[in-house]
Amino acid sequence: MPRKTDNKSAPETDVATPGPVERVGQSLERALDPLASALKRATKRADKPVKAPKAAAPGKPGLAVSPLAVPFPTIPPIAGVEIATGRAGFYKHEREDLLLMRFAEGTSAAGVFTRHGVGSAPVDWCRRQLTASGGADVRALVVNAGCANSFTGKPGADAVRRVATAVGKRFDCRQRDVMMASTGVIGVILDDAKITARLAEVETRLTPDAWAQAGAAIMTTDTFPKGAYATAMIDGHEVRIAGITKGSGMIAPDMATMLAFVATDAAISAKALQALLTPAVVRTFNAVTVDGDRSTNDTCLLFATGASGAPRIEDASDPRLEAFRIALMSVLMDLAQQL
Repeated sequence: MPRKTDNKSAPETDVATPGPVERVGQSLERALDPLASALKRATKRADKPVKAPKAAAPGKPGLAVSPLAVPFPTIPPIAGVEIATGRAGFYKHEREDLLLMRFAEGTSAAGVFTRHGVGSAPVDWCRRQLTASGGADVRALVVNAGCANSFTGKPGADAVRRVATAVGKRFDCRQRDVMMASTGVIGVILDDAKITARLAEVETRLTPDAWAQAGAAIMTTDTFPKGAYATAMIDGHEVRIAGITKGSGMIAPDMATMLAFVATDAAISAKALQALLTPAVVRTFNAVTVDGDRSTNDTCLLFATGASGAPRIEDASDPRLEAFRIALMSVLMDLAQQL
């Protein structure tokens, strides 16, 4: 008999071609697989103790020292500059937050400041006094950390004036011979009594050899103090240049949330200092950016005491200043790269 043939065809396996949604899902699954594995490994290690990060001192408690931190340089005394630090109490934890510098008579000064539309009381003060005096015979610098004294109107300006008056009385100089800088919380009026109450004590500690302490006293969210040093020859005389800076966040072109203070024992007029400082800041501090935020308190001040014995230079175009120009640029560049 003829064999019967089963005309039923075997059922075909339903292999559907993935649609767009399925393909995206598969791609995501493959992409997330390494993340899922990492999370599993992290979960297994969760019960293991984790070492606490090394705290930075004397900045904000609990901050780990930046892996990019560099050792603070050895800075010898700068003739005509005395430095002291102290605790005014703008922070709850134990740390120094006050810097006082005293300069020899006849010290000239120049400054570059924030171009923020608001500015701050100390920035407004420095601009006004440098304009009034022409940068001649600046005798002191007071810096506090913990309170920026910006967006504080007339009360903030009055606080700066009272500090300058108190320092002027102690150093036998005019208000306008005292420069002021602040960094810290914005929108809080400076409690100037915290500074003036400590001036007598801090003054007793003035020394030409405290640059490292100065760098630490002006820190806010910085995790290490920042300093730089260089020398140059002017007409056969060696001159020294030293500087400190602070800055961590709110750093954008047009300086940063930064303060920088540079001193030299060279004898250079205020007009020449300004002509040297302005273009140097353009190529250094004004070329730095971190988060795109411009600050209200940015200040860079340059002081020349004239105590080195080198001849006085009146014009920035004087060829005898070429080595100094290069050394100043190296100090500012070093400081800017540490921000």
